Amino acid sequence: MKTLYFECNTGAAGDMLCASLADLFDDKSVLEKEIAQIGLPKTEIFFENKNESTICGLRCKVLCCGAEEGKNSNFVTHANNVNDVGTIVSALNLKEKVKNDILNIYSIIAKAESKVHGVEVSKVHFHELGMMDAIADITVFCFLLDKLGVDRIITSPINVGRGTVKCAHGILPVPAPATAEILKGVPYYKSKIDTELCTPTGAAVLKYFTDEFTETPTFNVSKIGIGVGSKNLSAPNILRVFLSEENGGSDKICELSCNIDDMTGEEISFACEKFFSAGALDVFTTSIYMKKNRPAVKLTVLCSVSDKDEIVKAIFQNTKTLGVRENICSRYILNRREKIVNTPYGEISVKYSDGFGTENFKIEYESIKKVANENNISFSKAESLLEKYLS
Repeated sequence: MKTLYFECNTGAAGDMLCASLADLFDDKSVLEKEIAQIGLPKTEIFFENKNESTICGLRCKVLCCGAEEGKNSNFVTHANNVNDVGTIVSALNLKEKVKNDILNIYSIIAKAESKVHGVEVSKVHFHELGMMDAIADITVFCFLLDKLGVDRIITSPINVGRGTVKCAHGILPVPAPATAEILKGVPYYKSKIDTELCTPTGAAVLKYFTDEFTETPTFNVSKIGIGVGSKNLSAPNILRVFLSEENGGSDKICELSCNIDDMTGEEISFACEKFFSAGALDVFTTSIYMKKNRPAVKLTVLCSVSDKDEIVKAIFQNTKTLGVRENICSRYILNRREKIVNTPYGEISVKYSDGFGTENFKIEYESIKKVANENNISFSKAESLLEKYLS
């Protein structure tokens, strides 16, 4: 399992996030060539080593029309709204998944700007966020993250700085209103560093990809990437990312439960289908007895922490319970993958798992059933034949 932990002690900006990921790769020149093939219009991306307060890290340098942002008048807004961003992204040489990630991040930004300024999402004007350096930061981050093949992302609480920031809308408090809107539900804090440390781009990228926000992740670190910012601060202006590549791992899940004594089995079955549709990892019921020894069931739904709110809503919408209990659990998990295997009995689907000193495989039910029917043998006989072939 590959896990990333972003340490945002001096905030989160798009260029620093990109640089931190790029620093995990050995050959930066190869990365630059691959990024050049993406086809960002009139834009070049370079990575350069930079020493920040005696700490060596990597800086992401974006050139548009041959100049950095603010260095000459050629650096202009290329995307005024969501549709403009969509037009640019659709033409890029990227996987569809990566394109969708980019558009989803811009959707988060557009919804926040819409809420703050009281205009329709389609009419939101991106100003600085429509400049090619912002589009490049989001694009490159999504590209590098996909290239790393990460399974899980953890982020620390984000330092947003303090004071004010000057932008197209005038002088605004830190965090800027759109940034604050994006950071709803995300732990952040103000510090003594008198400047904007967390940009809307950084906030949206981390909110979109992060599975868990915590100060104390537990894993074995295999690599560290350091992204260096462009501002001179009273503290080292760096963003660190820690990569863990473990054979098996751990994470946190949410256990939601409630007691039900006034629903039929059919009603509960229907509700369980809705929970899976909402993102539940598992759903099960346990027979219990309630007051006056009434027969009842305890409904338990397991889900990721990020899906908790949607699952709670689904429970109240589809059951008659008046309250839902919550328990955040730590769990140990094996690495899992699924493969199609060619056998003398045809193609079968097999799930493999490994980690913590063990390796297992399980043949999918439908594959065993198909072999049993085609060869006119029992289910257990078909399972035995396939397991013997795979062993």
